[in-house]
Amino acid sequence: MAETITVDYLVIGAGAMGMAFTDTLLTDTKATVAIVDRYAQPGGHWLVAYPFVRLHQPSNFYGVNSQELGENTIDQTGWNKDLFELATGDEVLAYYSKVMNRIFLPSGRVSYHPKHEYLGKGEFRSIVTNKIYRVGEKTRIVDATYMKVEVPSMRPPRYQVAEGVNLVIPNDLPKTSRPYGGYTVVGAGKTGIDTCLWLLANGVDPVHISWIMPRDSWYIERGALQPGPEFAESTAASIAALNESIMAATSPEDLFLRLQSSLQFTRLDEQVLPTMFRCATVSLAELEQIRKITKIIRQGRVVRLTVDEVTLERGTYKPVPDSLYIDCTADGLAKTDPVPVFLGNQITLQSVRQCQQVFSAAFIAHVEATYGNDEIKKNWLCRVIPHPDEAMDYLIVNIQTHKNGLRWNAEPQTVAWLAQSRLDWFGTLLPQAPEDPVQAAAFYQAVAAQVEGICAKLEELIDQLPEKDASRARAQLARF
Repeated sequence: MAETITVDYLVIGAGAMGMAFTDTLLTDTKATVAIVDRYAQPGGHWLVAYPFVRLHQPSNFYGVNSQELGENTIDQTGWNKDLFELATGDEVLAYYSKVMNRIFLPSGRVSYHPKHEYLGKGEFRSIVTNKIYRVGEKTRIVDATYMKVEVPSMRPPRYQVAEGVNLVIPNDLPKTSRPYGGYTVVGAGKTGIDTCLWLLANGVDPVHISWIMPRDSWYIERGALQPGPEFAESTAASIAALNESIMAATSPEDLFLRLQSSLQFTRLDEQVLPTMFRCATVSLAELEQIRKITKIIRQGRVVRLTVDEVTLERGTYKPVPDSLYIDCTADGLAKTDPVPVFLGNQITLQSVRQCQQVFSAAFIAHVEATYGNDEIKKNWLCRVIPHPDEAMDYLIVNIQTHKNGLRWNAEPQTVAWLAQSRLDWFGTLLPQAPEDPVQAAAFYQAVAAQVEGICAKLEELIDQLPEKDASRARAQLARF
């Protein structure tokens, strides 16, 4: 028989989004929370990620609002030199353990249930004992797993692998005990980039590395948008260059080329126009390293691996003998269909700002804590922005991010919350509004006019896309 527990919120998932939501809820309300998670400690996908994983964005803007991550330092060595530190996987896990054990649990308002699975309808079960628990009918259910983060260790590859093929996931690379005839990285996303950098950092000659790249990607240049007074001048110039690129662009392709020329975006190969954008971020030093890999195989996704042949969607080739394949094809963040964030007693955590899932979770908690039972207004402030996938999605998610920002700036309580939010990366990059109310009103009016002009220009660029793509973009924006 299920044991009933009485809490205001049941948060499903102790990963990055679940932790960020809970932290803001604790700070901004007196609510009680139960956190249910299938893993034995907090951290979500970080617990099963490859050991050399790092953040791609500065540590300053990751984690939870109430607790700094890292030491707010600038790296002095390595391929992130002269930029703000990027937390390692171990640092992230230690951080979340500290948040849970030094902030959440001592508050007396959080109960934590590791090694439990959610069964639905307010029930969850211990994986260890099979004991079932149930929350009350008035408990609000918070789904922090909807975005379905996926790393290579979570599933087998979706292509055929014949007997005798040397295939590993990135988690296994540090365990390698001998050299191989060649190294083939399968997958072009963030994990593929990290794996290439790990191989190069460990002395593998780039001539021995092949990279199967179904799609080339536009990368965000990490140095363009750095926080803090040290970078205030360069960051302001970057934001101006970004906005100028949009307003001057004559076509979608021209926009991306302008973003590249102003060092907002980069790409692997100057001769290949990327068709993918998934928020992957690299430094110029990292880009210099991965460009040393010249064996880029652009024949679609892998269909089958055998010892003697690699079959892809658009061709085959003979690998070097004794090749080691590293599977980096997990989807990371899937582009899921948006659902209402607030629906009855259900809260579904999703992105409300492009490429900023953790901030989004904290923001949703702010809206939940601030705007009571007004579900219409709460969903108006939390319009969902699906994770981008194709290059054209950059146009869409920018419009959506700007429109959400306009809604937020019209709400004084939200403006005040954003001003103190550690996770508000975009907010720290923009000039601060004057304290004088009259001057502040004029400031926000000017910002709104600029943003509306940028959105209008982006919509003009969308109209120039092939009709199929333009129709999809318009449909996504119409639902926003």
